[in-house]
Amino acid sequence: MNEASKASHIAANIKRLLLIVLGSCIFAANIKTLVHAGGLLPGGFTGLTLLIQESFSHFFGISIPFSLINFTLNAIPAVISFRFIGRRYTLYSVLMIVLSGLLTDFLPAYSITDDILLSAVFGGCINALAISFCLFAGASSGGSDFIAIFISEKYGRDAWNYILAGNIVILGIAGWLFGWEKALYSILFQFTTTQLLNYLYRRYQKMTLFVITNHTHEVFEVIRINTNHGATVFHGYGCYNNAERDLVYSVVSGDEVRRVVPKIKQVDPAAFINVVRSKQVSGRFYLRPND
Repeated sequence: MNEASKASHIAANIKRLLLIVLGSCIFAANIKTLVHAGGLLPGGFTGLTLLIQESFSHFFGISIPFSLINFTLNAIPAVISFRFIGRRYTLYSVLMIVLSGLLTDFLPAYSITDDILLSAVFGGCINALAISFCLFAGASSGGSDFIAIFISEKYGRDAWNYILAGNIVILGIAGWLFGWEKALYSILFQFTTTQLLNYLYRRYQKMTLFVITNHTHEVFEVIRINTNHGATVFHGYGCYNNAERDLVYSVVSGDEVRRVVPKIKQVDPAAFINVVRSKQVSGRFYLRPND
């Protein structure tokens, strides 16, 4: 590895660490402010941790630290992630879990608003922002995120809505134990988080590119170099101009579209590009490794 590559590698690791620290701080601060003020359960292993905390406090009068429960719950998913997803990915995720857990224990609770609806909506948005920082850093907030990433990696499916369904079950238990009003607001919190995450983080979404062009080779090279995906060319006929045209067909990840489309327009300003969401892809599809 030359000096330039080493410097680039160090810079990338520093960026990952900064994103994880920032995400951890936002995550913990959100729990100690909006989530705490609204009495909400965020869903996932964080929500399960808070549910266990509340249960022990309510029924047995025992106060258990957030970090102790959260670390225990994340142990098995972390081992699965280390084996099947990636070592560095898992280590950065564990750093996120440890930082956010300790910060949640040590930060003082502070009430920003008494309105539960505001806490649910804006708390969900902030929660999605914190998780997205971790995802952009090549890590996760642990727990159900490990499971979602594992499903997406192994089966090529966008798993966030499945995780939402699992969270609703957890929140249903919370509603049965402690009352339905806050449980329903917690479902709104989790729904807001899930939908915003789907918008912010698109790595596991599949997008189909239809590019009508006369610069077929140049367009394909842009797709190949920037995404490592292949393409298929269909020869056709443009009815409007009465001229032959090529259709370049390719499927890329959702987070690659914003990078590829402007570069296609650079090599062919006259290209007609149609981007379509693909719900499921069967066959070989390259996915950048987490490590």
